[in-house]
Amino acid sequence: MSGKFITVEGGEGAGKSTNLALIKTLLEAAGKKVVMSREPGGTPLGETIRGVLLDAKQSRMSSDTELLLMFAARAQHLDEVITPALAAGHYLLCDRFTDATYAYQGGGRGVSMARIAELEQFVQGDLRPDLTVLLDLPVAQGMQRAGERSAPDRFEQEQHEFFEKVRATYLERAKQQPQRYRVINAGLDLKAVQQQIRQQLADYLGAVE
Repeated sequence: MSGKFITVEGGEGAGKSTNLALIKTLLEAAGKKVVMSREPGGTPLGETIRGVLLDAKQSRMSSDTELLLMFAARAQHLDEVITPALAAGHYLLCDRFTDATYAYQGGGRGVSMARIAELEQFVQGDLRPDLTVLLDLPVAQGMQRAGERSAPDRFEQEQHEFFEKVRATYLERAKQQPQRYRVINAGLDLKAVQQQIRQQLADYLGAVE
């Protein structure tokens, strides 16, 4: 595939929406055709599954059900959006991808990382993001930001310990795959956060061109 696959990851309140818009602008300024999407979701079917996953009333959903729904939405997303965009040479910019499954279902829920890896290979084959921007900040700071934004969804209702495990898993994956991950200190003010992103993206684009 001639396109590039860029994902943006982070816990609650990390500022993904704001910074995804910046990354899209920077890529387009560099002459790239950008397709934006999100997970779970990205397709009509995926958005329906997203609604179920985030529904605060679904409090009895098992961890295995949650995991399989995530990958069901992802399979449709790959078939309908991601693979065609990359084949056409576009830059696919996605709000979360499988790293979030490792962090939330693996780290947060305690689902076997090996089980997640099996599903990852089954659904994705060898496809992995080319670049992952991880917006990292302390859990308490992120939850405060998220609480000011809207009513909590099913994930946002989890306890502090859950999100500490999510954050630790993200950081461990970044440590294991430094060639793919760019860790951004998202606890700073927006100008400082976006300056880090500008620098990291410029370095990445310079390396692939």
